[in-house]
Amino acid sequence: MDIALNAGGSGNGRVAMEREILINTSYDEVRVAVLEDGRLSEFLWERRGSQSYVGNIYKGIVENVLPGISSAFVNVGFEKNAYLYISDVLSENRRSSIDQILKKGQQIMVQVAKESIGTKGMKVSMDISLPGRYLVMTPHHHQVGVSKQILDAKERRRLQVIVENLLKELGQARGCVVRTEAEGASDEELSLEVKYLNRMWESIQKKYETTPAPCLLHKDLDLTLQVARDMLNSNVSICLVDSKEKQQSLVEFVAKIAPELVKCIKFYDAKTPIFTAYHVEPEIEKLRQSKLSLPSGGSIVIQEAESLCAIDVNTGKFTGSKSQEETVTQTNVEAAKEVARQLRLRNIGGIVVIDFIDMRKAFNRQRIVEVLHEAVRTDRAKIKILPITRLGLVEMTRERKKESTANLLTHECEHCTGSGRVLSVDSMRIKIQREIFQMTRGRPGGNVRLMLHPTLAAKLKAKQPQVERNVHRAVKIQPDPQVMWEDYKIVLE
Repeated sequence: MDIALNAGGSGNGRVAMEREILINTSYDEVRVAVLEDGRLSEFLWERRGSQSYVGNIYKGIVENVLPGISSAFVNVGFEKNAYLYISDVLSENRRSSIDQILKKGQQIMVQVAKESIGTKGMKVSMDISLPGRYLVMTPHHHQVGVSKQILDAKERRRLQVIVENLLKELGQARGCVVRTEAEGASDEELSLEVKYLNRMWESIQKKYETTPAPCLLHKDLDLTLQVARDMLNSNVSICLVDSKEKQQSLVEFVAKIAPELVKCIKFYDAKTPIFTAYHVEPEIEKLRQSKLSLPSGGSIVIQEAESLCAIDVNTGKFTGSKSQEETVTQTNVEAAKEVARQLRLRNIGGIVVIDFIDMRKAFNRQRIVEVLHEAVRTDRAKIKILPITRLGLVEMTRERKKESTANLLTHECEHCTGSGRVLSVDSMRIKIQREIFQMTRGRPGGNVRLMLHPTLAAKLKAKQPQVERNVHRAVKIQPDPQVMWEDYKIVLE
């Protein structure tokens, strides 16, 4: 139920802000940029041959059941088996161990909840959810939930009653979660969606009964149609697409689910590339930077690890015009807003620890947490924020369905092995001297030729007398563009 409860997207219950959706297509990839009040707030993309599997439903075969870690591994047709934890297993007796519920060779229906990340296979769940525009059908549950983002009590009750009656008319036990976007939806709109989702579920069940495992039972929508389903609403002023074919498919899809929004889907045919015209490309480049400046002159430093992200807040050159407490608080307020934006932009998930600058007053510490809560309201991922500590640390978790943007865009640097740092000039000088000394056993006489990275060569030439004195030999330093920073060639002559 967790996925469904937080599948609301952004609707009338959230902070009202003008949105623009830009869709850039090419043969190799589709990129989507979401701008909120003119600033890039979300960046999504899908490359040919590497589409997301989250939301797909499979008929799988249980390969291994490991009661020691309360998990099972399921063959769904990929090289790596999918991972199924006990909390995602459907069972009438929740206290049963996983080996009492599942057996090796058993065939089960599962849905991908999280992409394969690093060496881990994809995470799956037996608790199926089928998202629509207004509702998320949960076939294995029999109750109706309403998004917490719909604040009006009368509207919540109206929607709950309508959906409960619609589900009763089906004559079969079904559950639903009412999404934020359903606020103000008519009886007819909700009825059409319930029937559509029910037909989809019946089709999946029929395929499950007739198709051998492992196999794909249901594929989720492609990226552009998911964006239209989950993000296109009355707050979107325009949705620009630079492909006539994609624009047409979007119009046809939206005409079925929200005809009133078709008018905002436009074809972009200007000569300037769409992401260049809207200044999105420079923002995408910044996603690789670890240090980001704040409006007042402070900064945040983002250090991402495999399952934890540490964010440090610094005042930098900002000194303010009032007391130190006010200066620090203002920097922390700006940092909280930017952290929320960057987590969403970079799709950073897992555990996040934010080291805000120390504040003496409890009131100011509480204010920072409130600002952070408000700033993450537009984030579609599930987020939990813990209270700030006296040291200024905030611990939070953010739902992780796929690898972060940085991990998908880049790979580990072969020169720094992912550390982001290489040996300093002096460290390299001492290392080279040590190796020369070992090769010559400290005997004087003869010449040494060094081939180094051009920048390192230039810096060591300034220290050539010191190097020659230490190795007891004449040294000739040659720049070589083919040599990397920490690589070098030593030739004894």
